[in-house]
Amino acid sequence: MLLKILKKHPKKSDKPLSLPLILIFPFVLQIFAAVGLVGYLSAKNGQQTVHDFANQLIDRASKQVDNHLESYLTLPIQLTQINVDAIANQELNVENPITSGRYFWRQLKAFKNITYIGYTLNNGREAGAGRWVKGIDVVLYENRGGKGNAVDYIPDEKGNRTQVLQRYNYNAQSESWYQDAIKTEKLIWGKVEISEDLNLQFTETGKALVAEGKIPSGGNGLDYYVAISVAAPIYNNNRQLIGVSSIDLMLTSISDFLRQLQISPSGQVFIIERDGQLMGSSSNYPILHQVNKQVQRYNVTDSPNPLIRNVAIELKKRFHRLENIYHEQKINISLNGEKHFVQVKPWRDKYGLDWLVVVAVPESDFMAQIHANTRITILLCLGALVMATSVGIYTSHRITQPILKLSQAAEALTSGEFNYNLKSSNINEVHILNLAFNRMSQQLQESFIALAETNNQLENRVEERTAELQNTLQELQQTQAQMIQSEKMSSLGQMVAGVAHEINNPVNFIHGNLDYLDNYTQDLINLVQLYQSEYPQPNLLIENYLKKIDLIFIEEDLGKILSSMRVGTERIREIVLSLRNFSRLDEAEMKLVDIHEGIESTLLILQHRLKHKSHFPTINLSKNYEQLPRLECYAGQLNQVFMNVIVNAIDALEESFATSVTQSANEQPTITISTAVINCQWVEIAIADNGIGMSEDVRKQIFDPFFTTKPVGKGTGMGMSISYQIITQKHHGKLECISTPGKGTKFLIQIPISQQHRQTHS
Repeated sequence: MLLKILKKHPKKSDKPLSLPLILIFPFVLQIFAAVGLVGYLSAKNGQQTVHDFANQLIDRASKQVDNHLESYLTLPIQLTQINVDAIANQELNVENPITSGRYFWRQLKAFKNITYIGYTLNNGREAGAGRWVKGIDVVLYENRGGKGNAVDYIPDEKGNRTQVLQRYNYNAQSESWYQDAIKTEKLIWGKVEISEDLNLQFTETGKALVAEGKIPSGGNGLDYYVAISVAAPIYNNNRQLIGVSSIDLMLTSISDFLRQLQISPSGQVFIIERDGQLMGSSSNYPILHQVNKQVQRYNVTDSPNPLIRNVAIELKKRFHRLENIYHEQKINISLNGEKHFVQVKPWRDKYGLDWLVVVAVPESDFMAQIHANTRITILLCLGALVMATSVGIYTSHRITQPILKLSQAAEALTSGEFNYNLKSSNINEVHILNLAFNRMSQQLQESFIALAETNNQLENRVEERTAELQNTLQELQQTQAQMIQSEKMSSLGQMVAGVAHEINNPVNFIHGNLDYLDNYTQDLINLVQLYQSEYPQPNLLIENYLKKIDLIFIEEDLGKILSSMRVGTERIREIVLSLRNFSRLDEAEMKLVDIHEGIESTLLILQHRLKHKSHFPTINLSKNYEQLPRLECYAGQLNQVFMNVIVNAIDALEESFATSVTQSANEQPTITISTAVINCQWVEIAIADNGIGMSEDVRKQIFDPFFTTKPVGKGTGMGMSISYQIITQKHHGKLECISTPGKGTKFLIQIPISQQHRQTHS
């Protein structure tokens, strides 16, 4: 019976497959499927990564532009209001252009981004200081009214006039910012102004400087003077209009900042007005050009930069008019067959500015690396495929050769050659088969079982190899993701470290010279006092000049100015230290400080808000200080808490006075600051005001992030939230708010004297 079975041959219609094909084809098919799936997932993940990364870069760039515009444009508004208040309070005499010029000269020296500061009176007289002569940092300006009466003076190192540089024709009363400020009777931003030919005439001094090459011939910068002005009307004590105070900002500073953002190799950021006129861009092209010998700003649709021009055209197509863009928009556009990520965001303030900030990033700036990574992944998969196929072929060859011999022996067996002797093999299973075949007459059934076991083992080995390859691919994907994240964090750390380093050097220079300036100033004052004691009867000219400059006031005010400058530089250095801590350039540490010094420094910074104003009386300060030990704390962060709490108290008092809810005729706005030691382990600082107070619902939310009771544009809602974190998390203390509507608010700050031995108390 067995012999009959062995002698059966398959039908000719059956097409048996070769053993090498059966072994190799499924294995290769699995590898191809794995390679295809990995390639597809790699491409999809790459596109998604590009989209997410581009949006992150655009959002970061947009936030940087917002922060820069906020700080850049807030400064001239604050300075204008300060100057208007100084004139209204008769701290600045507009009838004396010499002292006014020195006053504005000091402000320009302190703020390098400001181009011009000054005022224009109703009679056409002007005084100020500006930066518009190349080769000279600041010039003093006066216009006595009339044709050819505008004069630029060269100042000395103290801001005094020395020599006349040039004369020209200029009438500020014809400018739009002057007329708009008078018409609206409030502080406003004017339109962008481009200077015209002013018929400049150099004096002999100016000609000498041109001959020496210190200033360019005919190139004082006025031909391309493009700036935006902030202006405010000036009133006297009788509420009569006497003129306009103004400050100019050069638009080129906006473009300089945008060029430093470095979003991507070919990405662009630009700012435009609602009518499409460019305010600034990150491209290397200027925002000005000449048309019929007249200087004009580029319209964004005519920009020489092709990306900016094409993006603007596409925005107009989508929204029909730029005035129709009310909210932040993120869109994807295709330019010349290439995808671009675009974000357009309105930027407004309450003084009349209404701009659009546009960020455009081509997809190709990011896809190059993604394509390279995808190619590497595919090449690795193809290499694995070739290697696995080679191993499969080799393994198949080693397996099929003895099996073919066994097949021949089986054919011989069907022919009745039972004495066919197979040679021994170095493969254990095949060797067993050979031995079994040699004993076929007695053990044929055992040989079939051994062959089945061999096939099962081969299938298991193939499955194990496939699982190993899949694990390897997963590890490659995880490694790639980790490399991308590490690169992001490294770039962020380098950026923050660079910013901290660049700010730290000039601030340290200014701070280091304040002591010398203080000593020199005191020496000069001592010298003047010595002269007064040795020569008590000055001549009439000196006596008149002493009355004119108010020497006593100067002696008192110089110390306050230097102290304020020192406090300001200290605050900037603390901000730089925070940036350095973020980039791990240095380690923050606690130190022992006198808490009263921090409070007094904060009050000194806020002195201008405590003084009497035309619409608000002087805020009375009541200090109840106990003798305190030196407190272990983060001094800068604690001063930030004092600043936030006291500023909120001042705002509450101003609002209370404006609404007349609690202020009576005999009640004066007051802030009370008290300090005390509790249980010998804690220090308590109480800051209270007699303002309008707050309701219970408001009091419960006062420390929540982004919660504010102030109008839009006057508060972010983060001051008290940050203060709460500083006290409770950084110092392990307590910050409580106690308020009664109509009677006032009190903030209680409790901090352990020593952080190492802090203990709780009720």
